[in-house]
Amino acid sequence: MATYTLKIRRFDPQSGQAARWDEHTVELEPRKSVLDAILKIRDEVDGSIGIRCSCQQAICGSCAVRINGRPGLACNTHLEQAAGRWGGAQSVIDDGRSVIEVEPIGNMPVIRDLIVDMDAVHWRKIQRVTPWLVNKEPIPEREYVVPRESMIDITQTMACIQCGACVSDCLSMEVDPLFIGPAALAKAYRFVGDPRDAQRRQRLLDLSEDPHGIYDCTHCFNCVDACPKDVAPMDQIMRLRRIAGSDEGIVDRNNGYRHEHAFVKNIRRNGLLHEADLLADSYGGKLKPAAARELLSSMPIALKAMTRGKMTPATTLLHTHKAPSEVRQVFDQIEGRKERLEFNIFISGRDDELEDEPAGAAAAVSAGTTDRAGSAGAERGGEGER
Repeated sequence: MATYTLKIRRFDPQSGQAARWDEHTVELEPRKSVLDAILKIRDEVDGSIGIRCSCQQAICGSCAVRINGRPGLACNTHLEQAAGRWGGAQSVIDDGRSVIEVEPIGNMPVIRDLIVDMDAVHWRKIQRVTPWLVNKEPIPEREYVVPRESMIDITQTMACIQCGACVSDCLSMEVDPLFIGPAALAKAYRFVGDPRDAQRRQRLLDLSEDPHGIYDCTHCFNCVDACPKDVAPMDQIMRLRRIAGSDEGIVDRNNGYRHEHAFVKNIRRNGLLHEADLLADSYGGKLKPAAARELLSSMPIALKAMTRGKMTPATTLLHTHKAPSEVRQVFDQIEGRKERLEFNIFISGRDDELEDEPAGAAAAVSAGTTDRAGSAGAERGGEGER
């Protein structure tokens, strides 16, 4: 048995009082969960503590909370894990007690204590992406027959339990509450990646044209770290972008397509990112009217950067760095391929399974090796072209 101090954030909007922290001490085995500790306090000390829970098996996702500032499932987080690995300055105080702070997940209105209004944010955004399959016509008499790899590909997004942990820590949603969000966009890929769906292009066009859609993601990786099921929502957003731009050729009004291609053009030309040219390249060049407007509107930011020494007129205007030939050869090789090659660990399996197989992702796919345990490292940062 070990002693833990739980600080639970309490808030009742009907009371008219500000949120407060309640502190309770419990004795439990270190391998007991944070949810076990909360329920013990509620049963023995204060029955008014509000928390939503159901399965206690990390399946329903209803007990998602922030534990020491990080989102997670209360039923799937051991007390020793919460007080140790998730510790930081808040986990242990001077008298040796292990302190665990528990508060509701973010980016959603609080109903009471640790219970948030999922309908107001999470489920409303899920509904936004048409979360059901639209049958292709004609509908077969029996069943659809699709490639095995296609269905394995979407199992990563199908693993989502709709807990809202990724929504809780999404920085884009903090800045823009209208952003569709990581959970809903991962759900969108579940159908975009399904060969049975009839509205792939319509879905991609809708999400590309929406100013709060796929190009509103800032690649902060918070949703990847937060997800308890390794769905990696940011990776799915990057795949939506890649399919929309590279496969469907959708040039959106938000300039996301041009902006992504400006990165490629910039690095191919310079060998490294020269940010002074990036904005102009995103709008077709410095002489384009749209680029001139954006450059003028960004002048206050540029002046502030110059005053703080983050950029100088010389580095901005007199940039002469050119990409070495090796970099250009890499671009030529990739762009010369007839089709894009992507490595998906859900299809290809773990690296250690490939030791006796022919080299290359294509051989791994043909071998049919799959391993859900390998999903933790799946597509970190998106599936780059190989």
